[in-house]
Amino acid sequence: MLHQQQCQIITPGTPPIHADNTQPLLSELSEYWKMDSAGKSISRCFEFTDYYHTIAFVNAVAWIAQQQDHHPELHVSYKTCDICYTTHSIDGLSINDFICAARIDHLQS
Repeated sequence: MLHQQQCQIITPGTPPIHADNTQPLLSELSEYWKMDSAGKSISRCFEFTDYYHTIAFVNAVAWIAQQQDHHPELHVSYKTCDICYTTHSIDGLSINDFICAARIDHLQS
């Protein structure tokens, strides 16, 4: 289970996960996570009833990011939070992106 794994140190030069090999990892995430057309990032939009719940969620995501030392790009508005994961050091997807996404999914279970 991805949400129980810990992020790994990804060093520059490590090859990103090839888009052809991401389907098993994506299948462990909520159906709402989508991969971009280049296969370099995954993203999802979360919707909430109000600003308070949005910010509470953002704080939980920030806690996961600090704990795992893997930080997403966030776009926060009143009732939504868009999250995008990619591993910048390798210009693509790593297992860490999927681990953090699974941990975020697990917040809502």
